[in-house]
Amino acid sequence: MIIIGLTGRNAGGKTTAGEILAERGFSYLSLSDVIREEARRRGLAEVRENLIALGNELRERHGPGALAELTVARMRSDRNYAVDSIRHPAEVAALGKAGTFSLFHIFAPLERRFERALARGRAGDATTLQEFILQEEREFASSNAAAQQLLETERLANRTIENDGTVEAFAAQLTTALRELELSFARPSWDQYFMDIAKQVAARSNCMKRQVAAVIVADRRIISTGYNGTPRGVRNCNEGGCPRCNGFSESGRNLEECLCSHGEENAIVQASYHGIAIRDATLYSTYSPCLMCSKMIINAGIRRVVYNEAYPLNDTAIRMLNEAGVALVKLKV
Repeated sequence: MIIIGLTGRNAGGKTTAGEILAERGFSYLSLSDVIREEARRRGLAEVRENLIALGNELRERHGPGALAELTVARMRSDRNYAVDSIRHPAEVAALGKAGTFSLFHIFAPLERRFERALARGRAGDATTLQEFILQEEREFASSNAAAQQLLETERLANRTIENDGTVEAFAAQLTTALRELELSFARPSWDQYFMDIAKQVAARSNCMKRQVAAVIVADRRIISTGYNGTPRGVRNCNEGGCPRCNGFSESGRNLEECLCSHGEENAIVQASYHGIAIRDATLYSTYSPCLMCSKMIINAGIRRVVYNEAYPLNDTAIRMLNEAGVALVKLKV
């Protein structure tokens, strides 16, 4: 997830920058939205002085990064974001933890910003240049750690983008800045990627003891999945289908009463059921395989097993897999 933060002074063009980035595929959010929602909840007029005071109050109550943290909670990992109204270093830190982050300082000269503020005519905005200057000076810094710290926030910017011309020229500068970003994505390894999928598959299990799943992969392509549970056509484990699981037997006891097939077993059998070859494939399992599943893995021709947690009763299985030449890898988490 890429996050472009936007900071700068009143009427500098942060909202315009957010709208331009939205046109280029970014989802546009503003930390001020959190404040406005709180103002509406309290029945307060959404004028500048009220919003600043309310923002300071929220930071004092919940921490200086609270507005950013609440905004991050609304984000989805499959989207990129432009985030406006960043006015505190703690907000920069919170956004930096959420994804690949870069902070843009949107700059425009004082007189130009005052002209824009007059033109937009927002309630509570200054109507004279002197009043405009006094308003924004109150945002620059404060002895209150929870209040706005705009100057310190601007110093954290990765780049400054000037907005002293046309909207078209400003948009061109933003596009250039995006192209020049050195973005590094925290991509999972292939093993972690397929193990994460196996964990999701495990969520389909209805076993009363534990949820386990396996994913079989060939050429980095999933060819079969399976999770533990009763056989096809037999009542589900959580519906009373398996007497051992529903009796909550101690681990390692009454195994002859268990009707549930293991995740690895089901993944192998599913491939067979659909006529899919799994020879030389890799099996990813949320638990290391038991003795029975290990036999099936060897005879199915699977050459590599990656697991997340160790099954407590599998010393013999591990020795047999090693002897058969099956690579066994515990995923480091």
